[in-house]
Amino acid sequence: MMKMVRIGTHNGTFHADEVLACALLKILPKYKDSEIVRTRDPKVLETCDIVVDVGGEFVPEKQRFDHHQKSFTHTMNSLDPKYKYEIKLSSAGLVYFHFGKEILSTLEGKDTQDPLVETLFTKVYEKFIQEVDGIDNGIETHDSEGRYTINTNFSSRIGNFNPAWNEESDDNDQMKRFEKAMVQADSEFRDKVHFYARSWWPARKIVADAIEQRFDVHPSGQVLEFKQGGVPWKEHLLQLEVEQGLEGQLYYVIYTDQSGKWRVQCVPVSSTAFQNRLSLPENWRGVRDAELEKLSGIPGCIFVHAS
Repeated sequence: MMKMVRIGTHNGTFHADEVLACALLKILPKYKDSEIVRTRDPKVLETCDIVVDVGGEFVPEKQRFDHHQKSFTHTMNSLDPKYKYEIKLSSAGLVYFHFGKEILSTLEGKDTQDPLVETLFTKVYEKFIQEVDGIDNGIETHDSEGRYTINTNFSSRIGNFNPAWNEESDDNDQMKRFEKAMVQADSEFRDKVHFYARSWWPARKIVADAIEQRFDVHPSGQVLEFKQGGVPWKEHLLQLEVEQGLEGQLYYVIYTDQSGKWRVQCVPVSSTAFQNRLSLPENWRGVRDAELEKLSGIPGCIFVHAS
């Protein structure tokens, strides 16, 4: 009879990083049917095949992935300089660094050396795992106080599976809560991978084609036309500009929406910025229909967003 594989992590209040670390491991065939052991007892942890977020050791050769020890300072960049990310890793980041490509290969049915797997590895870290690392290690997103706080992030959602401070809960109840949190973490991770593999990555060719054909749209070459709406274009456009030596030269994209109406979007200064390179005229903003037609001199205008 084969011995059941055991994943060790700490008991008590759980956080997003070890919940996600365990969920990630259980995607792999080796750990799919593994037992989760929640304890801080060193003797029990010694019996586990892999240990995350507890134990005071980071020794990949022994399958030990804790980040709480004073000596631990690793980032993606320190473990492999080809990655630019310098946020201190949590147990989720450690598991992702060491098993991420294998996990993505399993989900997408691709070889670990496939270019898509490498692309997904960096993109999913940047857009999902890095946030968990930062929050778990208490790293602020801003050097000064932000204008508002975000309280509905992944780490908050996972944390909400814990019992309230004044709610009765025993080890059995906490394990059930941990398992529910893992289901949530698994679902959100898979959704993120699915988006970047099946939606975001195919959009790159659409944006590349639009850049190539931009002079057919307007003689300035500063306007792109997408053949369909809803394309996640911003990151691709900015990256392709760099690759083609066109940085800062594109200002607008146009496309038709599901109702067949034309839409115009301004190119932002960065993929996450609200500031545009060249916004539509200020006196058009928030104006609609006949008044907008009169202001713009363009027949058929419907609306310009207030911002």
